[in-house]
Amino acid sequence: MDRPSLTPVHVSPRARPLSPLPLPRILATRASHPHSLSSFLKFTLFRPTFSGLKCPWPRDSVASLSEFEPQSAEQQSAALGVRRLASFSPRASRYWNKVAESEPLWRNLCRRKWSFCTFSHRCPGAQTWKQYFLKQTRQERWMASAKPENFVYKAAVGNLGILGPMAYLSGSGPTMDEEKSIICTVSSKRMLFAWDVQEGTMIWSSPVQQSSIMHLATLPQMHLAFTVDLKGAIKVWNCRDEDTLATLIMSQACLSLEAFLTKDDPFLMVGTCEGDIYTLTVPELKTVSKVNAFKYRVDLLYCSPDKRWIFASGTHECILPKVFFTECLLRPSEGRTPLSLSLPFSSCCRACWAPRRTNRVTLMFQRDALKKTGFTTLDLTTEGTGGRTFIQVHMESPIWMGVSDGNTIVFESGPYLFLVSISGHLLQRFEYHDKTICNLWVDSLHVLTTSVDDSLHVYMWEEEGRYPYLRSCCHLEHIGSDQTPSCYVPKAICDNKSIVCVVSRIRESSILVMYSLNM
Repeated sequence: MDRPSLTPVHVSPRARPLSPLPLPRILATRASHPHSLSSFLKFTLFRPTFSGLKCPWPRDSVASLSEFEPQSAEQQSAALGVRRLASFSPRASRYWNKVAESEPLWRNLCRRKWSFCTFSHRCPGAQTWKQYFLKQTRQERWMASAKPENFVYKAAVGNLGILGPMAYLSGSGPTMDEEKSIICTVSSKRMLFAWDVQEGTMIWSSPVQQSSIMHLATLPQMHLAFTVDLKGAIKVWNCRDEDTLATLIMSQACLSLEAFLTKDDPFLMVGTCEGDIYTLTVPELKTVSKVNAFKYRVDLLYCSPDKRWIFASGTHECILPKVFFTECLLRPSEGRTPLSLSLPFSSCCRACWAPRRTNRVTLMFQRDALKKTGFTTLDLTTEGTGGRTFIQVHMESPIWMGVSDGNTIVFESGPYLFLVSISGHLLQRFEYHDKTICNLWVDSLHVLTTSVDDSLHVYMWEEEGRYPYLRSCCHLEHIGSDQTPSCYVPKAICDNKSIVCVVSRIRESSILVMYSLNM
C-alpha cells in the first residue's frame, strides 16, 4: 500500500470516520464548540436492555447501587427513576442485583467517568471495578470538600539542599491506586529522594551522583523513576535499591524527558540539545528509534493521554512545533521518515494535551518584539483538516497554563487565575492570592496555584466540563509557622488524598511540606 500523503484535505465535520490506515495522515481540525461534547459525554448510570423481563425494576435491587450517591442533576434524576421503577418480583430483584454487580458494567462506568485514562480489562489493584469506582469517587469528593483543618500537616526540614523537580511514584488517582502516596524529589545535593507523604518521612535516597540531576520522570504504574543529569546520564531507579536498574550515557545533553506506558510496553523518550528525539525501552534503556526533529534543542516533549501522539518543540524562535504519530517512533520502518506535522506557531513556550479530548493540544506562544502571549487549540485526526482557534490575550503575560476538557484554558496573570474558552470568552476569574501567582500545576482533576508568599490554593475541575467549570476548594495560607517568603518559586503537586509543596525560605535548603487528608 502506498504511504499516505500529508497534504491537508478538507473533510466535512459530519463525515463518518474513516477506517484506520496503517500509517494515517496527521491533520489539524477546528476545535469544536464546548457544548458540542455534551451529548457524547453525557453521563448515565446504565441502561441495560433485556428481553423477557416484563416487570419493572424491583425495589430491593436498588440497594446494590446505593453507594453510588449521584451528585449532578442528571445522576439524581436517573437514581430517582430507578427508585420509581422499583417494585414486585423477587426473581427480578435477584436478576437486577446480579446485573448491578456486573464487572463489565462498572468497568464501563470507570471508562466513562475517567475517559482520559487507558484502562485494561484488569482492574487496578486487588479489587473489583465497583470497589475501584466507589473508592475513587469518594476520594475525589473528599478532596473537593476539604478544609485546611482536614489535612494532616508534615514538614521535612534539614540539610536537604534545594529541591527541584518532583513527581508521584505512587498515590491515589484514576491512573494510580495505592494506599500510600510516595513522591520523588531531586536535590541540589545531586541526590534523588523518595518520601512517604502520609508519614512525612524520607524512605529512600540515592547515592550522591557525579553530576547534578536536571530532569525527573516517573511511571507510577511500575514504581519506576527516571533521571537525567547534567552530563547526559539517563538512569532508571526503583527507589528501593541503592543501585540503578539501568544506565545510559548519552553523547548529547538531554533537555526533556517523557515516560509513558502503552498497552504493550513502557517507553522513555528523551529530547536532546541537538534536536534529536530518542525512544528507549524500559527498564533496559535500549534504543528503539532516533529522530532528528529540529536544528535546535528539544525543550518540550509530551505524550498525548491516549499515547497516540507525541508533541515536541523548542523555545527557540525559529522552531515550529511538531506532532509525531507515536507508532512510527515505537516501531520505526527502515528508510522511512516518521510521520509528523509541523504546527505554524513559533516561540512556543508551553503545551498541554486535553485529558478528556485526547487528540486536542493547546499551545501557548509569544509573538513579535512585545512578546504578546497567545493561545491556539488544535485537534489532531487522521481523517481531514480544517482551521484553528486563536486567542490573543492583552494583559500581563502569563507564564503557566493548563487545560482539562479541551474547551477551556486556565492561566495566571499577577494574583489572578483566569479560565477562558478556546474561542476567547472569559468564563471565570479567581482572586484568592494577595501576591503574584508564581506556579500553576494542572492535572485531569486538580488545579493548584502557589504564590510568592507561599500560599497555596486548591481547585478542582467540574465533572464532564459542567458549569462552573472550575471549583475553588481550599486555601492554605502561610504554610507552617514561619511566614518568611520563599527565596525560590514554591511548587506544589497533589493526588486524591495528599498535597506536597516545596518552599525555600533560605538559599541553601528547601522545606518539603506534606499534607495528607485525614480520612
